[in-house]
Amino acid sequence: MNYRHAFHAGNFADLVKHAGLTLLLDALAADPAPLTIIDTHAGAGGYDLTGELSRRTGEAAQGIFRLMGDPEAPQPFQALKQSVRAGNPDGDVRFYPGSPSLIAGRLRPRDRYLACELREDDGATLARTLAPFAGAEARQADGYGVAVTEGLLARRLFVLIDPPFERADDYARIAAVMSDLLPANPGACIAAWLPLKDLETLDAFARAIEPIAPGALVAECRLRPLDNPMKMNGCALVIAGAPAGLEGPLGQVCEWVARLGEGRGRGEVWRLEG
Repeated sequence: MNYRHAFHAGNFADLVKHAGLTLLLDALAADPAPLTIIDTHAGAGGYDLTGELSRRTGEAAQGIFRLMGDPEAPQPFQALKQSVRAGNPDGDVRFYPGSPSLIAGRLRPRDRYLACELREDDGATLARTLAPFAGAEARQADGYGVAVTEGLLARRLFVLIDPPFERADDYARIAAVMSDLLPANPGACIAAWLPLKDLETLDAFARAIEPIAPGALVAECRLRPLDNPMKMNGCALVIAGAPAGLEGPLGQVCEWVARLGEGRGRGEVWRLEG
């Protein structure tokens, strides 16, 4: 794979993904039973926004920098903002936490976290990021496979699927993970992040998983109309087995981020039929 998330760290899509992730983790932590968390495409774990890769795109300027500069941003962003502040004690916004940092910092004593990354260089950074956290493990492995083999053994399970979508079969593999896990573990929560380029791709994925995950929650954020499949026009979080009470907070997140689209965006939360 050539994909490096450092190019996109802290962009508008990360705001949706990571604010949604913190909301999910907090909701799942309301149950005291141990939780197994599997992150299928974990990346490096954290990112230097002053580094060459981030500066080359400058996407954080219209993402995390906008959020941190808005004192009136909705409350559902607060956990993400607090994590960013904790990683930047001098007050600047240089370091951005990826999903591994956000998850590892919220692990309880009996929770288990498996973070998967195929790239050797990012995997080495990921291992260093997770080394201080008991219960967290970095694996250089196919995260889809780990999600199924380890997920079938877990009593309480949360899977985060956030692939680079460089492969044509990523949508099918996400659906396959849901198909393998949800019948065996109906209480599992599986959250998949998706780019939004054209409407048919999202609709096709929704049709594929409706029989597997009826009632799954879809938090959708569009910066602009889905009329140019060559651009990432928005993103979505599709959550099977979502804890109750997330619709309102996720809606606030998507609506705020949609405003970054300069008047052409929209954010909404809806459920799959079935």
